[in-house]
Amino acid sequence: MGFFKTLKRDLDVVLERDPAARSRLEVILCYPGFHALLWHRLAHWLWKRGWLLLARLVSQLNRTLTQIEIHPGAQIGEGFFIDHGAGVVIGETTIIGNNVTLYQGVTLGGTGKEKGKRHPTIGNNVVISTGAKVLGSITIGDNVRIGAGSVVLKDVPPNCTVVGVPGRVVVRNGARVKPIEEIDLNHHLLPDPIAEAMQALQNRINSLEERLQELEKEAQHDKSLQYAK
Repeated sequence: MGFFKTLKRDLDVVLERDPAARSRLEVILCYPGFHALLWHRLAHWLWKRGWLLLARLVSQLNRTLTQIEIHPGAQIGEGFFIDHGAGVVIGETTIIGNNVTLYQGVTLGGTGKEKGKRHPTIGNNVVISTGAKVLGSITIGDNVRIGAGSVVLKDVPPNCTVVGVPGRVVVRNGARVKPIEEIDLNHHLLPDPIAEAMQALQNRINSLEERLQELEKEAQHDKSLQYAK
């Protein structure tokens, strides 16, 4: 894809996924996520051609201007969108697929000082919510949603939702996977397994209390029990 087609695609992605964006001019002037992506494309171009120090300097300039840190070695696909963006960190060996959305405070990082592939691989049509951390050389499958504040340390299969610390997979059984043009950005509408378990326990307690009250009433009306020897 040529430079101008890529630029147009980057602009259209913001307009598609952010209802606050009103025009391409507004995106060009006011969106740090868009600015960060442009700077990263330059840094990555330099990185691939062996200008490593210059690429890092461009990356640092990007971080200073946008509060978004993307290592020049990171590979980013088409349709990438960072909403707001402050505090986003993307590590050197990260690979990001197409039509991925990140919110502020997301970290795609490593877990130690190991060499080689040490950052995550993100599939297509993935949404990673505010403050989530995806750490290590793991793979996040296509059509995955990761809830706000989650810490993901293991591979996630496609078509799943992840919540919690550490991240737990909640499979969307029987749910239709939305096509690209209908990427599910409702990252606030996620299941909570702990809350669901607590609710199930409360329901069970209520059921047992009702049964106990019924037995007490039966005992009060049964004279054979009242006057048993």
